Amino acid sequence: MDRTSSIFGNQMSRKVVAKANRSKKNNIRKYGDDSTRILKTAVRDNPYIGDMLGVKNILVGRSKNPNPPAPEFDTEKGVVVGNIRMGFGHYRISMAIASAAHSMGYTPYWLDLNSYSDTVCTKLISAQNELYSLGSRISQKSRLFNRFVWEPMNYEGFRQLSYNAVDQRNAELMAPVYRAIPRDMPVIATHVWPAQAAIHAGMKNVVNCIPDNWPMALHYAEGSLHTVQTHYAYQGYRIGNGMMKNKVVNPMPADSLLYTGHYIDHELVSNIELDCEKRVERTVTGEPMRFLLTIGGAGAQKEIFAAVIRYLIPHVKAGRAAIYVNVGDYRNVWDELKNENGGMKELCTEHMNDWADTTKFAENAIGGSVMGIHGFWHENIFEAVYCTNLLMRSADVLVTKPSELAFYPIPKLFIKRVGGHEQWGAVHSAEIGDGTLECRDTAHTIQMLELFLKDKSYLRNMCAAIMENKRMGMYDGAYKAVEAAFELKKSGQ
Repeated sequence: MDRTSSIFGNQMSRKVVAKANRSKKNNIRKYGDDSTRILKTAVRDNPYIGDMLGVKNILVGRSKNPNPPAPEFDTEKGVVVGNIRMGFGHYRISMAIASAAHSMGYTPYWLDLNSYSDTVCTKLISAQNELYSLGSRISQKSRLFNRFVWEPMNYEGFRQLSYNAVDQRNAELMAPVYRAIPRDMPVIATHVWPAQAAIHAGMKNVVNCIPDNWPMALHYAEGSLHTVQTHYAYQGYRIGNGMMKNKVVNPMPADSLLYTGHYIDHELVSNIELDCEKRVERTVTGEPMRFLLTIGGAGAQKEIFAAVIRYLIPHVKAGRAAIYVNVGDYRNVWDELKNENGGMKELCTEHMNDWADTTKFAENAIGGSVMGIHGFWHENIFEAVYCTNLLMRSADVLVTKPSELAFYPIPKLFIKRVGGHEQWGAVHSAEIGDGTLECRDTAHTIQMLELFLKDKSYLRNMCAAIMENKRMGMYDGAYKAVEAAFELKKSGQ
């Protein structure tokens, strides 16, 4: 079907449709078209999170064999987790979905549309990823670029239905990666492109997990079931709030949208009470408060983290604080942080590209004591992303920008956002009591650090809110997304 000319009954102008058509033609000229090419598909155990989350990788590439062997899928219990390697957020949400599916007895199949280097799909997404990462980094260094380009694009540009119309046309070029997957297998996408591509490929049971609390037409994949993490997002997506400038938008059908709650890993949800009780206990016994600093996939905001570390170093020396720093797959960021912060090196213990060491530290820290500064770097993206999830359980405060981590069940200190849409994650977290307001400059970030260290009731109140949110099912979104996917399959039989 043509998903560009009309979106939920909202007709796009001839100008918008022409722009979408030109964009697709330009991309075909740059990257080619796999719609008539032979693509080989294989299934392999994921060597990094396969044991933990039961994940199997779907591998796709061009084939010289005119009749490549068909891959074997568990068509009864299998679920495709569609994602893209763009930053860390979408990978993290995919891991939450995989974790929930695995805990429910299902087999998650990992389909990363940005990992098949010889496909048009990956070439197209990689180009967009490079632009987005560059924009994220420039926005942190140039106030003018941030104010006049980056914030408006992330806040209003992505919000418009016209943007979705162009994306839908280009998503047609991504559809071939689904060619060998049985059409009735459930697909849970944690970025809109895998959802749009699945619909164009004829997949019948598609769930589109929307990550942001700020409703943007960017995330529409008509033909799928859209899930959202907050009631605010539900209202905004249902009516298409602001998605055609000042016009009233034709709303989504009720059966195309579902509120689920936050997408969180089973390992974290099932241990919320235990982990919060230990955080409260540490405030009573006087153990160092543990701050987890996590660098995002775009590698931005190093300067803010450097300032946080500088402030905390005297508290680390005095035994009032301990620091975890996960630089993801950016080893250079760790080296720069050490060089720029005097007195940091002698406090550091490094956990560099050693997954066994990282998992052992994370496990021991849950019930044991932690001192000093611990740095974590992993070359592989699965380990780089999941390292933060492992460290969350024993950490007291997560220091992060208000992106996908805004929804996780751990007390959070929010630093400055990257893109206007992210601010609404901090607003939601502050309203439900498990995170701070967004600290938009270094001075306010330091103020919040002081508050955590001097007023222990601040952390205790957040832990109480997290446990209350757990009782209300607010962190059950990943389970509900999986349930919804298999309900779609069941109702279609």
